[in-house]
Amino acid sequence: MDKELNVTFLTLDWYTEINNYRYILFFIMFTLYILIICTNSTIVYLIFTHKNLHEPMYIFIAALLLNSVLYSTTIYPKLLTDFLSEKQVTTYSACLFQFFMFYTLGGSELPLLAAMAYDRYVAICKPLEYQTIMTKTTVSIFLVVAWLVPACHVAVQAIASAEAILCDFNIKGIFCNNAVYTLQCQRSRLITVFGVVSLLDLVILPMLFIVFTYTIIFIVSYQSCKEIRKKAAETCLPHLLVLISASVFFVYDISIARVELDFPKTVRIIMTLQIVLYHPLFNPFVYGLKMKEISKHLKKLLWSPKDGFLHPPIPEIRSPGSTIY
Repeated sequence: MDKELNVTFLTLDWYTEINNYRYILFFIMFTLYILIICTNSTIVYLIFTHKNLHEPMYIFIAALLLNSVLYSTTIYPKLLTDFLSEKQVTTYSACLFQFFMFYTLGGSELPLLAAMAYDRYVAICKPLEYQTIMTKTTVSIFLVVAWLVPACHVAVQAIASAEAILCDFNIKGIFCNNAVYTLQCQRSRLITVFGVVSLLDLVILPMLFIVFTYTIIFIVSYQSCKEIRKKAAETCLPHLLVLISASVFFVYDISIARVELDFPKTVRIIMTLQIVLYHPLFNPFVYGLKMKEISKHLKKLLWSPKDGFLHPPIPEIRSPGSTIY
C-alpha cells in the first residue's frame, strides 16, 4: 500500500494456476466476449428496430440482454488485460467500482425477470385489462426500479467497504466480487446487515414472486383451452430457463462469500469462469431460439429470403389487448 498517494494496490492471486495457458485462454475469452457482445446486441437491435416487438415483454427482454452486455463489459476488459500482463494488480478503488457495477447489474436480473413474470400474468390471467395495466409508464417504472434499487443496495456496501481496514491484499478470485470481503480485517455490521437486506430484496423476494406468479399462470392455463396452454408454454418457458440460469449464479456467489465454503483454488476458477461465460451467452440463445417473433426476425437478418432458407412467417399469438409502443 502506497500511503503517500493513499492508493491501495491489490494482487489477483489466481493467475499463477493458469500462467502456462494464459495466451490460449486470452484467445478463448476474447472470442467469447465478442460473441457475447454480438449475440446480445443483435437481439436488442431487432427489438428496437421492429415495431411489432415494441411490447412490454420484448422491452424487458431487451433490458435483460443489455444488462448482459454491460455485465460482461464490467469483467472482460480487465480480465483480458490481466491475461497479457506479467503482474495482475488493481487498485482498491477500481476493485470496489467493479464490485459495484458487477452486483448492480447482477442484482437487477431477478427484478427484471419478476417484471416479465408479472407481464405474462396480466397477459394470460387478465387479458382484458392488459392494455390498461401494462402501459408505457408501468414498463418504465419497472425498468427504473429494477436498476435503481440494486444500485442503492450495493452502493451502501461499496462505500462501507471503502472505509474498511484491510489485512490482506491478495484477491482470491478472477475479479472483484464478494471476495473483497475476505480482504477486510473485520467485516462491519453495516455490510453484514445490508448484505442480508440485499439478499432478501434482490434475490429471495423476486424469486418467491416469480414462482408464485408462474404457479398461478400454469393453474389458469391448465384450466383453459389448448391455445392458451400453448401460448403460456411458448412465452413462459424461456423466462423460466433464464431464471434457472440466474439462480445458479446467485447460489454460487452466496456459497462462496456468505457461507465461505473452502473450495480449492482451481475449483473456484472453474466455477467463476462458468458464471462469466455461460450466463451472458445463455440469455440471447434462449430468447433468440425460443421466442417465435424474435426468431423469425433473426432468420430474416441472417439469411435473405432468396437463399431459400426461410419458411413462410408464423403468425404471432399476441397478448390480448397488448399495446404497441
